[in-house]
Amino acid sequence: MSRAAIRLRTGEVRLLEPNDSGLKRHQLVIYETEKGLDCSPIVLLPSAIATGYRTIPTVRYLRSATEADIAQLSNKWQEEVKAHRACGEKIALHSLPMKLVETVYTFDFARLTFFYTAEGRVDFRTLLKDLTATFRRTRIELRQIGVRDEAKLLSGVGPCGRELCCATFLREFVPITIKLAKIQGLPLNPNKISGLCGRLMCCLNYEHQTYQQIKAELPSVGTRIRTPDGEGVVIEQIISKEAVMVRVESKAILVKKDQILPALPAEEEKKV
Repeated sequence: MSRAAIRLRTGEVRLLEPNDSGLKRHQLVIYETEKGLDCSPIVLLPSAIATGYRTIPTVRYLRSATEADIAQLSNKWQEEVKAHRACGEKIALHSLPMKLVETVYTFDFARLTFFYTAEGRVDFRTLLKDLTATFRRTRIELRQIGVRDEAKLLSGVGPCGRELCCATFLREFVPITIKLAKIQGLPLNPNKISGLCGRLMCCLNYEHQTYQQIKAELPSVGTRIRTPDGEGVVIEQIISKEAVMVRVESKAILVKKDQILPALPAEEEKKV
């Protein structure tokens, strides 16, 4: 059985409570978060995922969206475009070193959040004062996010041809280092291993544990091993092929892990 959930504009997935088994994918529903009322389409999570991730936050499900709700949602989107444009103009007016990424109203227009990126802290007190005067009776929030959060918020298509992982199922970011690419034998060209956010791709971490396990099972560089072509020295590990490159006499050969012959007993080795 699937669990009904919604995806917030920030990319976060929330389970609906109480769960309504009659809800269908893409159906619009009204729910309440700690920020206020909102309206989003349903996404269905397999029960195994919903059960496995017991820390998935919940939101209070209120009702299915009515025609009036859908009209208000359309109006909300239009107002967000206007607010985004107005805020962008005010940022330029105050010459602030910040990039406006997204603008989000709550469904009841009680709160207006502006998401932005910046290299450091920004003194936006004058901007906030200006926005408060422009959008009266609305609580204004300016929230700084990182470039990875920007990609999660805006979504997009990665080099694999699929929607960004951070915008679909990743719940949190983990540190990604160049070491992961090195272990997997990937080209260290930033253009090849970076995501839309400009940082190293999150998917480099998916198979890291498997690569570590394979690396541990292969003989290390400098080890003497026996192969079907004779004894030689390992000069390179090729983890993606579960093999090693071995120098036997004057040539280098590729030897699969299951082709490596067991070492001779000490007595036999002396005879040889």
